[in-house]
Amino acid sequence: MRKPRRHVVRVLLVVGIAAAIIAVLVAAALADGGNATAVIHAAAPPTRPDQLDQVFTNLRNWIVGLLATLATLMFTIGGLRYLVAGGDPGEVQKAKVAFKAAALGYALAVLAPLFVNVLKHIVGG
Repeated sequence: MRKPRRHVVRVLLVVGIAAAIIAVLVAAALADGGNATAVIHAAAPPTRPDQLDQVFTNLRNWIVGLLATLATLMFTIGGLRYLVAGGDPGEVQKAKVAFKAAALGYALAVLAPLFVNVLKHIVGG
């Protein structure tokens, strides 16, 4: 027979760790948030290369931050589903799908700088 307290402690531990990771990612994304808007508006007519470089740097940072945050959320959802599945094969399968989505999100977050760099070369920055 399963001990319910251990199960609850594990769920709370996973939720706490996920909340801490998401809080750090959101704080990092918001740390430069006020400056990013000003730089984008200043670069409306991209005449100087340094302004265009700053726009691409901000774009890269936002894409990576957003993808990493969403992937962490999917990883948390998958972990919670797996913990509360109780041996139900349908719920375990849903948890595995969430884990795969999280892995895809992390992979895209790692590749985002490459995509932004290709876009930068296409635009001519």
